[in-house]
Amino acid sequence: MRARDDMTFPPEEYERRLHDLRERMARRRLDAVVITDPENLMYLTDYQTTGYSFFQALVVPLDGDPLMITRAMEESNVIERTWVDHTRPYPDTGDAIQELVLALNQSGLGHKRVGYERNSYFFPAYQQDRIHTSFQHGVLLDCFGIVEAGRLRKSDVEIDVMRKAARATEAGMAAGLAAAVPGATENDVAAAISSAMFRAGGEFPSVMPYVASGPRSMIGHATWEGRVIQPNDHVLLEIGGCYRRYHTAMMRTAVTGELSDSMYRSQERMKLALAELKSLMGPGMTVSDADSIVRRIISDNEVGARLVTRSGYSIGIAFPPSWDEGYILSLNPGDFSVLEPGMTFHVIPWMWGVDGDKTVGISDTIRITDDGCESFFSLDEDFVVHATDQATLTPVADLEPDTGGEPAEAEATVATAVGTGER
Repeated sequence: MRARDDMTFPPEEYERRLHDLRERMARRRLDAVVITDPENLMYLTDYQTTGYSFFQALVVPLDGDPLMITRAMEESNVIERTWVDHTRPYPDTGDAIQELVLALNQSGLGHKRVGYERNSYFFPAYQQDRIHTSFQHGVLLDCFGIVEAGRLRKSDVEIDVMRKAARATEAGMAAGLAAAVPGATENDVAAAISSAMFRAGGEFPSVMPYVASGPRSMIGHATWEGRVIQPNDHVLLEIGGCYRRYHTAMMRTAVTGELSDSMYRSQERMKLALAELKSLMGPGMTVSDADSIVRRIISDNEVGARLVTRSGYSIGIAFPPSWDEGYILSLNPGDFSVLEPGMTFHVIPWMWGVDGDKTVGISDTIRITDDGCESFFSLDEDFVVHATDQATLTPVADLEPDTGGEPAEAEATVATAVGTGER
């Protein structure tokens, strides 16, 4: 392992991750693993690229040096970003799977027990079929989750990186809420969010912001399409800020015009769900119990809304197409996994179908501590209410907050530009 001081984390963090992985390998009697998931590659080595649609793999033997197999163009990412000493690049005209099999054989692993990530998005079935055909003398075993088991609990240095992602999330949300005024388009709002996130130090997120106004909020995962925000409208925003591929996410809602009784009730129900969960959530609680708290409160409403999804999911390292780690662990009924310190979740007590035609949201990214939990954010949870007669006279550019400071500064800027959903 090359010791270097220009990676996301100090060398001892990567040494710990590799050591822990090898302990899990030994327990599963694996002589080596072939890691192809982009998030897992990042976690183990700091390797990242947007070119992950081409085959790439880290071969980690139980003993000896790991080996990286990449497209030739991507080898520079191994050399410049990671601690990995040994690479086997293949040309665009080459055969990545044959290169992998040759590397396994030449490393003395041709007759060994080798794990591979059967569920990896980027190790498709046709390539898995070929390695099963070509790796004739060894044993291939599915090792799904062997790296994710380490990713689930974030270390202190990972939490610090997620705090930097949270600053970008809050700056983007503050700008988006301020820009969501009558006469602005969803595109204007998305532009304000993106500019603020990136100016606050954020990097490209795994999913760009969700911006859905009026009836479009009822469309699952809808984002901006140029709709003009109207008086007496609402705008649902969901943002995932990113720093070094680590994400934090947040939902908030803006309202133009008067806050209706049903919208106020929705706001208070979601705030109650978050407050109740955060007062109880901590080590020892099961995933199912956490989900039950949120689901019970959101389901008990008088506005015709429901929670149509899981109530939260693990969040951390992510590459497109998603910012969540929900495939590792989600807050779902019937899951009796136990919460542990260092776990991080995006909790989403959102409400689908308020009055039959509105979706609204307030969410939080939370980390489990030794004796409870805490939020990454300080931005106010209330709906931001724009008075229609005033907001229509204010240019969108003038409403974008200064994102150069800390989250509290961004929040203060929003507070001076708009009202809140208080009664």
